[in-house]
Amino acid sequence: MDGESGLRRGVESRLEFIEFRLFWEGHVNRSDIVETFGVSINQASADLNRYLGLAETNMVYDKSARTYVRSSSFKPIFHKPDAERYLTQIRSIADGIITPDDAWIGRVPGFACAPTPARGVSAPVLRAVVTAIKRKEALEVLYQSMSSPDPSWRWIAPHALVFDGFRWHARAHCVRSGEFKDFVLSRIGETRASKASDVAASRDADWHCDVDLIIAPHPDLSVGQRKAIELDYAMDRGRATIPVKRALLYYALKRLGLDTDPSARRPQDQQIVLLNADQVLAQNAGGANR
Repeated sequence: MDGESGLRRGVESRLEFIEFRLFWEGHVNRSDIVETFGVSINQASADLNRYLGLAETNMVYDKSARTYVRSSSFKPIFHKPDAERYLTQIRSIADGIITPDDAWIGRVPGFACAPTPARGVSAPVLRAVVTAIKRKEALEVLYQSMSSPDPSWRWIAPHALVFDGFRWHARAHCVRSGEFKDFVLSRIGETRASKASDVAASRDADWHCDVDLIIAPHPDLSVGQRKAIELDYAMDRGRATIPVKRALLYYALKRLGLDTDPSARRPQDQQIVLLNADQVLAQNAGGANR
């Protein structure tokens, strides 16, 4: 299938890789393409020549280093430079999701990430949940809730996956309670039966309703500290708006430290405040259905 540029997807991906390396590493050569995509040397040469034909002024060949280097007039045409994409690859390496060889980053800089506890999500359980979502089916799961000493079988009709910043959940209609809830995937011990579900995801009002969190630096911070926080959250004129699904509001407030009275912590620890707290907290009165 052709991409928007009219190039075959594999070729376009390699051209994007060339541009990624030029922007972040400053250089790229044939061996980089061969090692990343498993193509032949001839194909890698053809890709570099194709890129030169499309963006002739973006790179020049350095004979002494035997590599193409980024030119001073470099302007990306395939790859939109994205700091989040670069940092996500580093985070994925830290979490063991990919190896440095799998990343598009050439020479990985030194890094460290705060540890994230491993979550015991079973691959067969996840497959069953994903399959139920795609087929719009209900699934019988053995679930360990916080409110009972032993796990019990129950029917859920999942329609989406949810990540709260630490754990993965299935957003699902609970047949037992008749409500839409979040079921922690690691608490599903096993699955057994499935059946057609007549509960439409469109009935999950909290999932389809968005709430805006309007945040600002804590007013008791110094001028310099407030400027730092504005940069951290990409604020415009001292505030930022973060849209969040109402179904995820509980998690978002907790993760941002906005679920408690800002006066309960030092400004240097709290850092941000919720300008529309009354409106938001009224939406979050019930907490998360878990």
